[in-house]
Amino acid sequence: MQIVKNKEGENLTVSVEGRLDTTTSPELEASLKESLDGVTALVLDFAKLEYISSAGLRVILSAQKIMNRQGKMTVKNINETVAEIFEVTGFSDILEIE
Repeated sequence: MQIVKNKEGENLTVSVEGRLDTTTSPELEASLKESLDGVTALVLDFAKLEYISSAGLRVILSAQKIMNRQGKMTVKNINETVAEIFEVTGFSDILEIE
């Protein structure tokens, strides 16, 4: 998995490439925790995300809870596989997806 962060003022875009699963989700979680101070708009760009497991969903839910307190979070560019996982798990109802 590869994580690319781009911060402009209070806006942070995090692009994730590869698989977000049990092995890689701790890396994303640590990266987000160190980056969210002072951020009011978080965008998770999943254009190159191939797969997400329940461990990855947990990290996204954790980020959503933090951003609910300090701003907003948007998920964008999800593929069909990830969209289906979000739909089945109910994440499509709680996330702002573009």
